[in-house]
Amino acid sequence: MKTLTLEPLQRDSFASFGEVIEMQGSHQFAINQGATVRYHDIARIMTAPQDGHAAISLARSQPLPSPLKVTMLERHPLASQAFIPQGQQPFIVIVAPPGETIDPADIRAFLCDGSQGINYHPGVWHHSLLALRPNQDFVLVDLITQASNCDEHHFEPGAQRSLDYSHLLEG
Repeated sequence: MKTLTLEPLQRDSFASFGEVIEMQGSHQFAINQGATVRYHDIARIMTAPQDGHAAISLARSQPLPSPLKVTMLERHPLASQAFIPQGQQPFIVIVAPPGETIDPADIRAFLCDGSQGINYHPGVWHHSLLALRPNQDFVLVDLITQASNCDEHHFEPGAQRSLDYSHLLEG
């Protein structure tokens, strides 16, 4: 089984999967009589069906054991999906490019530093949330619809990848 390398999350290296949601390097301007700085148009909420709506939800996640065996990735073909961590807590993102099939060699892992969120483009394959702290909270922005909007790809044992992030787990 091949091991993934954990990369720092950066706009350029993540661009083919979606947007990095962060203040650093974002277009900004003052609002509210100068009392607030708006970091503008950082990520696009993309939705396709007419029978759904974009929604803001909250999620609480627990760390998974490390090393992690990547046995499955999912995608949401109809809309983007964003995760924004609360409390400046880092987390891990595992992704693969959109498409009907996944080449295991294209799977990548990124470390979000806690000041960054991510917005997956529609159809981007990704692992479930990978919190590094117990009870880690996230703001989730995605599409609520009755249409089918979650596909899963399960890997054969020879195509599975692993990621060791035990050095990042608390305690």
